[in-house]
Amino acid sequence: MNAFSNLSMKSDEVLRVELAEFRRQHRDLDDAIAALQEKGSSDPLTIKRLKQQKLRLKDMIAYIEDRLYPDIIA
Repeated sequence: MNAFSNLSMKSDEVLRVELAEFRRQHRDLDDAIAALQEKGSSDPLTIKRLKQQKLRLKDMIAYIEDRLYPDIIA
């Protein structure tokens, strides 16, 4: 079972809490990547892994937002 199927079974309240946590983690990764890039002596593989993790979080955030706030065409 993957992370997305686990999310589909959760209540809206739990999803909102997870959404806030994923957004915080995404910002933290953004700050960490920026700090490593400014430092200049960072490992490119580490930055690549952090960026991949950030993209996974972005996908999870988008999935939760779609579950909580579906587009309703009137």
